[in-house]
Amino acid sequence: MSEAFSVEVSVHCDGWLAACPGAGGLAATAARATLSHAAEPLASATLILGVILTDDAEQRRLNRAYRGRDAATNVLSFALADLAADRSSPVPSGMPVLLGDVVLALATVEREAEEQQKPLADHLSHLVVHGVLHLLGFDHQAEAAAAAMEAREVEILQVLGVPDPYRGIM
Repeated sequence: MSEAFSVEVSVHCDGWLAACPGAGGLAATAARATLSHAAEPLASATLILGVILTDDAEQRRLNRAYRGRDAATNVLSFALADLAADRSSPVPSGMPVLLGDVVLALATVEREAEEQQKPLADHLSHLVVHGVLHLLGFDHQAEAAAAAMEAREVEILQVLGVPDPYRGIM
């Protein structure tokens, strides 16, 4: 796949920079790696996505407004296209595809990293990969789909030098 991506990282919560210096760069690198390794059907397109690093309060508002769940969560993906349904239609060469946004909540991600005894930077990378895969049409609703998505996550994270996030917790 060509490197025709635009990844914009927006930090809405300064706590990210204190907790994980370089968080924006890590998020962008994880997003680009995911696009490089999982967006084969869109190889001729210019892929555009955003990553937002925010706090739990904003994440809770988003989760309540868009998913009807009044709680913060680690990562939300807001897809602008249903790529799972559109995989049979080729995208014209060079055509921009607005994938959507991936939003991460600091306190929730920090808590999970601590509970799972993982470095925050590794957990951040994992959740960005997970969120971008959702934008690309992957899901984990059915057991087979979940296994395929997790295998893809592990493969991409290995390229990033991040250990298998599922080892020891499954």
